[in-house]
Amino acid sequence: MGSCQPGRRIGRVTLARALRWRAGVLLGALTMLVATTGHAAAQGVVKSVHSDWQIRCDTPPGAQGEQCALIQSVTAEDRANVGLTVIVLKTADNKSRLMRIIAPMGVLLPSGLGLKIDNEDVGRAGFVRCLPNGCVAEVVMDQNLIKQMRSGQTATFIIFQTPEEGIGFPMSLKGFGEGFDKLP
Repeated sequence: MGSCQPGRRIGRVTLARALRWRAGVLLGALTMLVATTGHAAAQGVVKSVHSDWQIRCDTPPGAQGEQCALIQSVTAEDRANVGLTVIVLKTADNKSRLMRIIAPMGVLLPSGLGLKIDNEDVGRAGFVRCLPNGCVAEVVMDQNLIKQMRSGQTATFIIFQTPEEGIGFPMSLKGFGEGFDKLP
């Protein structure tokens, strides 16, 4: 998505790959929070609610402590079985923030995931992997994207089922800034 797309090279490993590796344990724990439709399940503990966002925490197997993420899930207005979950978390070294979006199975992978904030095109992110409960797109959040999400009203995540058919998932950004600031 704009300048926050994964793929910037540092040596032989991309920055996004290095950060995914460090945050891998948390991804495993948080994907356990997501049901097969892509919605946050009752697992994990809701630590706080910030308008339309929740901070959920869990201690994954093998982790030394509790790990938390800022989460919101939505469903398509005309398709109750098609949902999307956005997970914002800190990397293990606390130097970067990642945004992971879990989209439903059946998305067209080469088209990636689009994002608009208040009808302004932010860009696209590629899918990094598919799990039994959905496909994951991931970006390292730069300061510009964080600022846009803090000041925006609505983020619309767009998945594609065919090259011509995009499905937009409007997501409220109300409470994002407050939740982001409280993310441990």
